[in-house]
Amino acid sequence: MADTQTPPLTDQLCFDLYATSRAVTNAYRPVLHELGLTYPQYLVLIVLWDEGTSTVRDLADALHLDHGTLTPLLRRMQANGVITRRRASIDERFVEIALTERGDALRAHASRIHCDMTKALGLDPAQFSYLQETLRAVTAAVTP
Repeated sequence: MADTQTPPLTDQLCFDLYATSRAVTNAYRPVLHELGLTYPQYLVLIVLWDEGTSTVRDLADALHLDHGTLTPLLRRMQANGVITRRRASIDERFVEIALTERGDALRAHASRIHCDMTKALGLDPAQFSYLQETLRAVTAAVTP
């Protein structure tokens, strides 16, 4: 007969991932609040600081977000003067996202935020690298 007892919460990897994600996001909240940013907005900025400009589609792919989640987020960022949105001149079906001066100026805080959060995790560089590789492997395994 098959075991029909559900494993307890403490044995559920999904809960550990959820709790860790919430805890890490909450660790970012105070410093990002000072900058007038939410965590997802900060992730958009990281992509734009690296890429310069991006289409909504490419941002959605990079951040593993759907358009329905990303579009309102980008509208708020535009209203806050951090990014611009405009139709691509080559193909108007695409919307291009670019940084404003204000959005680019926020880059000055990125290194400090990254270092502070890395330190807050309490992992040495090898543990950090191993965790990152493991999380990426899990994401790849469950992403269609």
